[in-house]
Amino acid sequence: MSVLSLILTAIGLSMDAFAVSLTTGFKISKDDRSKIALKAGMYFGGFQALMPLIGWILGVKFTKYIQSVDHWIAFVLLTVIGGKMIFDGLKGEEDNEFEDVHSNKKFLLLAIATSIDALAVGVTFAFLGINIIKSITIIGVVTFILSIIAVYIGKVLGNKLTNKSSIVGGAILIFIGLEILVEHLGLFAK
Repeated sequence: MSVLSLILTAIGLSMDAFAVSLTTGFKISKDDRSKIALKAGMYFGGFQALMPLIGWILGVKFTKYIQSVDHWIAFVLLTVIGGKMIFDGLKGEEDNEFEDVHSNKKFLLLAIATSIDALAVGVTFAFLGINIIKSITIIGVVTFILSIIAVYIGKVLGNKLTNKSSIVGGAILIFIGLEILVEHLGLFAK
């Protein structure tokens, strides 16, 4: 696999992390922006690199098990987190929710949910004999950079959506979960 193909794969894998980082940036203060952007980059970039490595280690033997449930795991995690954000936003508790979203526990759950697909990609890399060190380095770095950029973009958008950012962020997470589920179930295949 060429470096360009790996970069394009990394961009594709990082889109969920990008969207989540975007919503994370909505309600952070200017003082917290750099800290939260770095945290998003480290969690999302780290898990996007770790999951293909785990998949590669597991190898082809477990492909059918991983591919059969990855979309359900991502869908459930993103829907639960997004639903809670919407519920709290409707109740007027969005400020507390966004502070909580920045917790390590929330970042861990979101990082796992957005990187499940990368696990299956790692299995594919093992099957194709692709250099795993080069692959996970590119995937991790691309996701790290895009996640940081997304937090900064989200901060700009958050200033325009101050009162309803929890609802918008929750809706985006649910949409990502639905997109993953629909894509893997092939519900709208041509």
